[in-house]
Amino acid sequence: MKYAIIRLNDRQYKVSEGDLVLVDGFIKESPEFEVLMVVDGEKVEIGQPILSKVKVKTKVLSEEKGEKIYVSKYKAKSRYRKRIGFRSQNTKLQVEKIG
Repeated sequence: MKYAIIRLNDRQYKVSEGDLVLVDGFIKESPEFEVLMVVDGEKVEIGQPILSKVKVKTKVLSEEKGEKIYVSKYKAKSRYRKRIGFRSQNTKLQVEKIG
């Protein structure tokens, strides 16, 4: 099984060919990844810190919002209560080729 460890926006993802990956933030076109490690069966390549010769080709499928998260603020004895909602913005990518 061939897979790679990539870094995008200070987060690391383990991807293999044909995978669907949900990454943070809206991305308009296929991003350039920093490939940190590639495993192909018994063969392992580890970057120092990145592998410049290996590319991961992806395709942007959709942009979507995540599940809503509520944050509450409260201060005792002052009748202060506040509730704020937040939805993260995500991009769904499909990994086409590692190589």
